[in-house]
Amino acid sequence: MTDPLELAAFDTLLTAEERDVRDTVRRFAAEQIRPHIAGWYADGTLPAREIARECGRLGLLGMHLDGYGCAGVGAVSYGLACFELEAADSGIRSLVSVQGSLAMYAIHAFGSEEQRQRWLPAMAAGEAIGCFGLTEPDAGSDPGAMRTTARRDGTDWILDGEKMWITNAGVADVAVVWARTDEGIRGFVVPMDTPGVSTLPVGHKLSLRASVTSALVLQGVRLPSVAQLPGATGLRAPLSCLGEARLGIVFGALGAGYDCLRTALEYAGSREAFGRPIAGFQLTQEKLTEMTRGLVNGLLLAVHVGRLRDAGQATPVQVSLAKLNSCETAIGIARTARTILGANGVTLEYSVLRHANNLEAVLTYEGTSEVHKLVVGQALTGISAFR
Repeated sequence: MTDPLELAAFDTLLTAEERDVRDTVRRFAAEQIRPHIAGWYADGTLPAREIARECGRLGLLGMHLDGYGCAGVGAVSYGLACFELEAADSGIRSLVSVQGSLAMYAIHAFGSEEQRQRWLPAMAAGEAIGCFGLTEPDAGSDPGAMRTTARRDGTDWILDGEKMWITNAGVADVAVVWARTDEGIRGFVVPMDTPGVSTLPVGHKLSLRASVTSALVLQGVRLPSVAQLPGATGLRAPLSCLGEARLGIVFGALGAGYDCLRTALEYAGSREAFGRPIAGFQLTQEKLTEMTRGLVNGLLLAVHVGRLRDAGQATPVQVSLAKLNSCETAIGIARTARTILGANGVTLEYSVLRHANNLEAVLTYEGTSEVHKLVVGQALTGISAFR
């Protein structure tokens, strides 16, 4: 079996450091994630703290940030780490990207020096876990419609509201929470042991089962003035955090697709029907070819956008286009791979339907396909379809 990426000589696009990062994360996933992931998925559990500490030991948490114990690697290295993590499972990549690209990035970009020193080194080491409270039960694609409020009481702030679909919240030590104030949208660093903070697990998930997903409830949460993120003013701040995290999804979703394609290739080479391996049938080869074409094209775009990000030239529209392409490509690969595996494809013995189910959530979060199409459409036409 030839690896699909060898057909495009993909490794020639990468630096030695980028290949080292990829290979290190691949070994970590092979040794510590893949042997257990089907069981975690079936049980709807994840040993998040243990995984966070291991990821911290490898320098994967906030790895694209500078200082405070962070590795400071480039965007492509970060993307390749996400690719390998999501090739194991989307829930693992989600833990890492929420920690590093949402919670840590928000504190790094908009926090005070005191907030950075207090939280970032512990989060980079995996000793503290963070979550990001933006989405609400009735405010997903339109975060400007959030109902969570923060009001002044003397020099303190009082927060009230509910956030939903919050990855890591149930095991987090700190939350970055966005709320509506008289001065506009503002961000707050909220220790999870603050009175009035609670979480409720989201049960009965069919997607991202190996991930800690919760509602984050804030009832009269009193915070000192120093809890506010001083550099975050307006909705642009949390949206920039989402833009930071989307690059991980651009690579990560394709990692899930890559694992599905490799699984289908291996299965097709060993499964026989009508006296021959099904890899020898024309329709099977057509499916494998089309999956490879989508994967390679997606990765070429991902690396290009990563290079633009490293050069400080990537635009939100380019990231939206890449996120849209990666997610729709990956879920298409997963669904096609499942057809090659036949009935075996619906079991947890193989990864393809687990990936397909996970990608249904990845397709939706941090911008649905519909929203990203409107972002690209606005860039093409100069006309906004949002209002």
